[in-house]
Amino acid sequence: MNKTPNIHAMIVAAGRGSRFGASIAKQYTMLQEQTLLQHSVARLGHSDYINKCLLVVAADDSTAQELEFELPIYYAVGGAERWQSVQAGVEAISESGADDSDLVLIHDAARPAVPSVDIDRVIKAAMREPYGAILATPAADTLKSSYQKITPTEEDRLISYVKCTIDRSNIWQAQTPQVFRLGQLKRVLRYVSEHQLSITDEASAFEHLALPIRLVPGSRQNIKLTYPDDAILLAAILDIQFSH
Repeated sequence: MNKTPNIHAMIVAAGRGSRFGASIAKQYTMLQEQTLLQHSVARLGHSDYINKCLLVVAADDSTAQELEFELPIYYAVGGAERWQSVQAGVEAISESGADDSDLVLIHDAARPAVPSVDIDRVIKAAMREPYGAILATPAADTLKSSYQKITPTEEDRLISYVKCTIDRSNIWQAQTPQVFRLGQLKRVLRYVSEHQLSITDEASAFEHLALPIRLVPGSRQNIKLTYPDDAILLAAILDIQFSH
């Protein structure tokens, strides 16, 4: 294992963001006169470890190549599922001559407010690990498990009810960047493909093989644009960050 591995940055921007409900892919939502994607690339560019970025985009996406970025950019075409887009990016990184002991940093285009200090912290943590590390925050809110039933009094709608309170003492909310050893990332993505697994982030692929991924406490400013209301919060966070 290299003591000073190369860092290969990747932003996954092939999704449509259906929960956001806009007519454009959410990575092209404008905040502070730039798209989320441009903001997210700029954040990576503030790290001393990153000097270029791979963008994984949809096959029919021509918007990204019309934008100006703060880092040199190269591209890969993503797939229908997130893990397939990550796999396409991993293949592009491998084909560029990367070593299996190098680190791949994966960031969401919809997280434009990640503090630069957090990017460096998760990279440094991953350098000390055989598999990788992710940014995350300990769960702060009370968490409820639910059940559903049809309520005739409300037009036979399926209504959710509280089942129980979940112990949050060991619960974390995953963020990005997530940083992994290239060879190990290829291994777990092959496993996902072979077993047709459904995963929501790359760390969960490692979980299926019981491979330890380090948790690095991150800032609560690093929120993801998922719903329209999130844009209001992100605009306020970016205002504050830019003013400092």
